[in-house]
Amino acid sequence: MKPIESIMRTAPVIPVLVVEDVAHALPIARALVKGGLRVLEVTLRTPAALDVIRAMKGVEGAIVGAGTVTNPDQLKASIDAGAEFVVSPGLTEKLGKAAVASGIPFLPGTANAADIMLGLDLGLTHFKFFPAMTSGGLPALKALAGPFHQCRFCPTGGITLGTAPEWLGFDPVLCVGGSWVVNKGEPDEAAIEAAARQAAALAVR
Repeated sequence: MKPIESIMRTAPVIPVLVVEDVAHALPIARALVKGGLRVLEVTLRTPAALDVIRAMKGVEGAIVGAGTVTNPDQLKASIDAGAEFVVSPGLTEKLGKAAVASGIPFLPGTANAADIMLGLDLGLTHFKFFPAMTSGGLPALKALAGPFHQCRFCPTGGITLGTAPEWLGFDPVLCVGGSWVVNKGEPDEAAIEAAARQAAALAVR
């Protein structure tokens, strides 16, 4: 199993996917991987999510994880479905301890110093900064990264193709999460692949 830093460094953008229909899983995953985005975050916001994770794992080269994981039960269900990493919108001690004990690469959501300190107490140093734009944007993350110089981040929430390069230009940011890469509704594989290529070409250090 890849460590979380290795997963974060795979591509500059992690697509954040809300997939309503499991039939869309393979076309979306194929197009994203073909376009150069191999790390796929399937959010647990739909009843189909766990089946989508199982289906996407059938695409060669895809690194499929579960997002919007909020409790240990969802963590276990995600691991059972084959998730290779787990992302949460926030961090609780209960979820954090369960994730650490499971050994799965874990990217917990943080928005302030207290969140990061809780993560550090659990032995975690890699975090999602969420919701990035409404939590103060890049200036807020720069302020937080000062005292927490050992931490690395994946900002997510309100980031676009146009704003991603500025975030990626900040050294503690290893990648960004983005929902802009995949169109809503019936997957347009050509459009998804083109958007993935644009995203994959962003400033990779």
